Amino acid sequence: MSLLEMRDITKTFPGVRALDGVSFDLYAGELHALVGENGAGKSTLMKVLGGVYPFGSYGGEVVIDGRVRQFHSVREAENAGIAVIFQELSLIKELTIGENIFLGREPRTFGVIRWEELYSRAQKLLDEVQLPLDPRTPVGHLGIGQQQLVEIAKALSQEARILVLDEPTAALTDAEVETLFRIINRLRARGVGMIYISHKLDEVFSMSDRITVLRDGRTVGTEPTSALDEPRVIARMVGREVGDIFPEATHEHGDEIFEVRNMTVEDPNVRGKLLVKDVSFKVRRGEVLGIAGLMGAGRSDLLMAVFGAHPGRTTGEVYVAGERVHIRRPSDAIAYGVGFVTEDRKRFGLVLDQTILNNMTLAGLPRLSGRFVTDVDAEAAAGGRAMKDLRVKANSVFTVAGTLSGGNQQKVVLAKWLLTNPRVLFLDEPTRGIDVGAKQEIYGHINRLAQEGLAIVLVSSELPEVLGLSDRVLVLHEGRVTGEFKRTEATPEAVMACATGHTRRAA
Repeated sequence: MSLLEMRDITKTFPGVRALDGVSFDLYAGELHALVGENGAGKSTLMKVLGGVYPFGSYGGEVVIDGRVRQFHSVREAENAGIAVIFQELSLIKELTIGENIFLGREPRTFGVIRWEELYSRAQKLLDEVQLPLDPRTPVGHLGIGQQQLVEIAKALSQEARILVLDEPTAALTDAEVETLFRIINRLRARGVGMIYISHKLDEVFSMSDRITVLRDGRTVGTEPTSALDEPRVIARMVGREVGDIFPEATHEHGDEIFEVRNMTVEDPNVRGKLLVKDVSFKVRRGEVLGIAGLMGAGRSDLLMAVFGAHPGRTTGEVYVAGERVHIRRPSDAIAYGVGFVTEDRKRFGLVLDQTILNNMTLAGLPRLSGRFVTDVDAEAAAGGRAMKDLRVKANSVFTVAGTLSGGNQQKVVLAKWLLTNPRVLFLDEPTRGIDVGAKQEIYGHINRLAQEGLAIVLVSSELPEVLGLSDRVLVLHEGRVTGEFKRTEATPEAVMACATGHTRRAA
């Protein structure tokens, strides 16, 4: 008998049928992969299972151990043994790691929290996921990858029988991924059933027992992993065959447009600790400069500091078209023609309760406005063109951004910066949590923008992405530049050697 059955699940939002009769099942001790393009309905289905969408707001049945269950809240789902780690993390930044792990389940005596026990238990869970941090550390001080491991520790604390992992490795280093896979195998041996959502098909094929493909809110099919291969799964996901995912780079490089000299960034939380140490780089019109490195290498800190958005103290010089400029805040960077697609789209990229249109035009509104009054027609026309160009899946530009899938939200962020008509565009993890079909679209846009003369600085944790898109690759290790490669020289082995601390002279 199945541990879990979801029968004929239907979920409708205003004007959109997100799920249309989806069925899915899970056995104890099984890892069942759920794959599909962004907007296919994967996260919506898991929100039904996890009680985010309460009983009565969807059609169909959720059956656990042969019994129909009706969850009216997340807490009821958790009490039934379901733990969900969503792609968009749900931690409270102001609370400590330990408080987040046991939030609502704190050990108490006569209503008083036993803090020493809470932090002792939290420390054991952090040790289990090999995260060497004090559980009293505020979550807001952690990077995205560390927060992901805290979410996993939180799920382990619940001793769930059904565990949902939605893009769990999107922000993890290779070593952290190996740790996660060891945890998964231990849970599998204990009979925990796991639903694994990932756009990294190599992980899906190495870890899963079965694969279910969703497309446009419908079940395409379920088969044992051993009966499938990547091209067949991709074709089912996107409804077409997908060829070489990276476009042929045919960029003609123009004049040098942007330069950073001797950038140093201090950790705002640890006095004297440097996150970026004396980093310099240049980028030309029509060039894609890739910045590679492991988590904690300082890639995102570097871009945030250059953009004027880093909370730590920074020193260094920035030049635009050969002229030294002073960027003290993001508005300065925007004025000098710098755009920034950030790693954390929900925290830094979007106003989730605003429409697609409002988000798209937020940074470039002065270009679309009169001196005192916004030109509403021009704003709507520009948003509509951007939505069409980037193939954002939504009813209209007036759809609320928070209701979109992660991939479509990322396209809205990209459109926002393109509407500022930038001279240089920073892309920090531009395809994080995006499916293979949408990735191919984003890669095509990056290539087209470079062909049109835009200078692009690309940060990605996916080494094939950096190598496949970049004309040059700069490698950071512990905040320092350890290597620089031309496209023809940037092999995975050479770049990874520099990322782990070996030094190579500049290209």
